[in-house]
Formats: sequence, structure tokens, C-alpha cells
Amino acid sequence: MEYKQKNSDALVDMIDIHKYFGSVQVLRGVNFHVDRQEIVGLLGDNGAGKSTLIKVLTGFHTLTRGQIFFDGDAVDIHSPHDARELGIETVHQDLALVPLMSIARNFWLGQEPTYKVGPFHFMDKKLMAAESIHALADVGIHIRDPEETVGTMSGGERQSIAIGRAVYFGKKLLILDEPTSALSVGETQKVLDYTIAAKEKGMSVIFITHNIRHVYEVADRFTIIERGHKLGDFYKSEVTENEVADMIVTGQIPERLRLYEEEAAGEAL
Repeated sequence: MEYKQKNSDALVDMIDIHKYFGSVQVLRGVNFHVDRQEIVGLLGDNGAGKSTLIKVLTGFHTLTRGQIFFDGDAVDIHSPHDARELGIETVHQDLALVPLMSIARNFWLGQEPTYKVGPFHFMDKKLMAAESIHALADVGIHIRDPEETVGTMSGGERQSIAIGRAVYFGKKLLILDEPTSALSVGETQKVLDYTIAAKEKGMSVIFITHNIRHVYEVADRFTIIERGHKLGDFYKSEVTENEVADMIVTGQIPERLRLYEEEAAGEAL
């Protein structure tokens, strides 16, 4: 089946996404898009399918049916490496940081710059330290010492390093998976500030969370997934925080919003 991009201005356009695990159908024809320089809250109860949708986008799972468009082109994403090559960076709940390594080493992990002396290559630790300080400061993250061991840092500080690294290497799309879980109030606010800073630098952001209050503060739009289906897309100007929470719990769109969508559809005709 040939698919055409529905949202020509979107950075990400996932069309008719189906995903089966054996006989179990986890995603059933989901359409999901992220516009350029937009923060989208991807929401749903446990088992709704939002994590599977993101794993399809980032190459951890191969879609069963459908098409992904990225930056205007139809793409096949078969691995996390493919996603990263497109400009997609993900900050997972476990952060993928090495506690015994320094901030600079974690920042460059897997992408270390080197210099050559004769036939040998060496890590350019001076460049790694200087560039990590500069890159993190560019999104409002000020570190004490790039050689500080990550294991001595607080949860919020570790989260900030992971986000700063993703912004630096991501280029186009940043995916945050439960970025504020188990953080203090002050650390949570910093993470929300870094999310907005990523948008201001030109990136798009997908923000996955169970905390509606946090995502409501920063998101431009909310996509709600319910049992493998998309319940709907709602701009923050259209919906209240309580209505978002109720839709996740009940799986039902409030009558006010249904009438709004019907009127909008009628005007379009």
C-alpha cells in the first residue's frame, strides 16, 4: 500500500501505524504527527500503546503496517542507529548514563572525538571537557566540573546531562520518556525549563509522562492514546488540564470537545 504524507509541514508524520506481537495487536491504525518546533505531550494509561508507538519511531520495534515520514521524506527506521542518523535523540527513564564515568565522558559516550599520533588514536579529553561545558550551558545547564563523576550527582542533575546531550546530538527531534519521575519540585522545574530551551533552539519535542500537570505546563498539543487507538489531538488552548486527565482515565472525549470538532469539520466542508 502506498501512503502519502498527511501533514506536509510536519517534522514527523506517522500514518496508519499497526504493530502486532504475534497475535496481539498493540497499535491499530494510529496517526501521529509532530510539527516543527512543537512540544507534543504523548499521553495514555499504562498499556495504551504510547511506548510501543515511540519504539516504532526510534527503531526498537519494526512496524507491522503503515508509513513514517520524517522531515518530508518517507523513511524506514530499523534500528536506534537509523533514528539517530535522522536526528532523533531519546532520553529514557534509565538515562543510559554510566555512574562511574565523568560528565564529559557520559556526554560524548559512543561519539568521542579523537586525535591521531602516528598510527594511534586517542580521545581528545580536552575538547570533550570544553565542548560539554559549552553545549550544556547553551541550554541553561551549568556544571561545576566536567570531570565530576555522574554517580555523585542528584537525579535532576543526571537528567539535565542526558537532556543536554540529546539536544546537542539530536538536531531535530528530542523524545523525553517520563523525564520528571522521582524528581524534586525544583529539579522538575529545571527539566521543564530545559524542554522549553530545546524548542527555542529549533527542536521538536515528544514528552511522555503520567504527570499531567508537568506536561500541561510545557506542551503545545496533546495526543492521547487509548488501547492502541488514538483518542484525539488537542491544542492546549482547546482543553483544560482536568479534561486531559479525564480523557486518559475514561477514554472518552468530553461532549464540549466533540461538539467543537464537529463544528470545525462542518466549517471545513
